[in-house]
Amino acid sequence: MKVTAFIGSARKKHTYKSTESFLKKLQLFGNVDYEIIRLSEYNLGTCKGCKLCLDRGEELCNLKDDRNTLLEKMKNSDGIIFASPNYSFHVSALMKQFLDRLGFFFHRPQFFGKTFTSIVAQGVYGGNKIVKYFNFIGKALGFNVVKGICVTNLEPVSEKTIIKNEKRIEKLARKYYRQLVKHELPNPSLFDLFIFRMSRTSMKIKQDKSFRDYNYYTEKGWFKSDFFYPVKLSATKKLIGRFFDAMARKMA
Repeated sequence: MKVTAFIGSARKKHTYKSTESFLKKLQLFGNVDYEIIRLSEYNLGTCKGCKLCLDRGEELCNLKDDRNTLLEKMKNSDGIIFASPNYSFHVSALMKQFLDRLGFFFHRPQFFGKTFTSIVAQGVYGGNKIVKYFNFIGKALGFNVVKGICVTNLEPVSEKTIIKNEKRIEKLARKYYRQLVKHELPNPSLFDLFIFRMSRTSMKIKQDKSFRDYNYYTEKGWFKSDFFYPVKLSATKKLIGRFFDAMARKMA
């Protein structure tokens, strides 16, 4: 199995070391190859908000940089880690720049069955909110999300803190590996169902074949399916799903 970590820090300090420790612990549980991607070493342009990737297709993006190289690494991995320092109570600029370039994936998710987690490194506080943000991002991209962690490394870092962080990292690695080997397609929650049904129904009404989203959903059969992938919904969820469709039609 291949796991790739994307690190939004230009330094090889706490964020990098925590991620590296996680990956090495992960290898203790099974046959895992990993790669660490330092976003600072790649050329990533700043999203201009032109919406070409959303409306017409990501291949039409005017920014000719290393984005596609990074996307291929994501697609060819069984598991993904996003790691960022806490800068001004959010992800780093490097990480946010990367996430902005993934915007079309939130419209057309495709990482189903793959595993995701996150690591946030901070000096004082606020990192747990960033972890929640990453959890949401991972889910929106289609991943099976293992809730990430925030490690605190206020310098000078005490031996007690180092030991505590390593225990948390090991616990996360264990949970992540258990999910990684499953390659499962979980039954959607009501919120998952709500997002899917509302999006696809409004899209079907408001768009046509000139939109990439419309064509993508048509090709995948999502306009007629219960969810993004084959699932067995309970009678209650089927009924609620139809209600969400009706809501979307009324709103559209």
